[in-house]
Amino acid sequence: MMAISAKLVKQLREKTGAGMMDCKKALTETDGDIDKAVDYLREKGMAKAAKKSDRIAAEGSSFVKSNGNVATILEVNSETDFVARNDQFKNLVEQLADHILATKPQDLETLMASDINGQSVEDLMNESIAKIGEKLTLRRFAIVEKTDNDAFGEYLHMGGSIGVLSLVEGSSDSEAAKDVAMHIAALNPKFVSREQVSEEELTREREVLKNQALNEGKPENIVEKMVEGRLRKYLEEICAVDQAFVKNPDQTISEFLSSKGGKLTSFVRFEVGEGLEKRNDDFADEVMNQVNK
Repeated sequence: MMAISAKLVKQLREKTGAGMMDCKKALTETDGDIDKAVDYLREKGMAKAAKKSDRIAAEGSSFVKSNGNVATILEVNSETDFVARNDQFKNLVEQLADHILATKPQDLETLMASDINGQSVEDLMNESIAKIGEKLTLRRFAIVEKTDNDAFGEYLHMGGSIGVLSLVEGSSDSEAAKDVAMHIAALNPKFVSREQVSEEELTREREVLKNQALNEGKPENIVEKMVEGRLRKYLEEICAVDQAFVKNPDQTISEFLSSKGGKLTSFVRFEVGEGLEKRNDDFADEVMNQVNK
């Protein structure tokens, strides 16, 4: 077997845009023949995937699934909402969820390198890109575990545009836990309870509220009381357990779950594309050109 030089790997990367390790493997498999290596990468779907690497995948779907006392939530992005609705994409997302539940990877890097039906997850993603024809990204995932006395709340909004996985301890009422997950999808709290709010955030919010009150012309001797009152209101807005339950505003989430014998201890909320730039104008123009042909 011939030694593959870094220069040859670099040349193949420039021709195809594929990853370094993929290029090295392709050259090894083809005895250093760069043209055959290009074909090898194309056959594996890697070259085609790489050509789409500059596109922004900000659509897609979140997904929640559990198996016994283990649950996962993940987000897989695509370039268009149309692709996110097709069966191939949905099957891929569920396959990934099953794999995560079975292997419990520590992080995204470990997950991408792990074996799924004789190939790595990364290769599966590249193969799916080649079949579907859009850039796909396995963006993030989380794993949550419980005991037999607890319950997972699993909720997908609008087919997966928002996914929530909540954990209720002390109650095995999965319907109540799902109701809480739905509430979290709707109201988007930042924390479970005020104990999770950092002193840094509280200090920053106090300063904002203080300046707000002073700018309203309130006397300094009552500003401090006003700030503490408004801070309590702020914490009620950002902490799930203190929020008025969407299905019964007369109860807080904490009171609702207490009536079921449980308490909310954690939640994960994925909103598809949050923090990502949406599709760029060039890609939108390309889609329109295809439609108009």
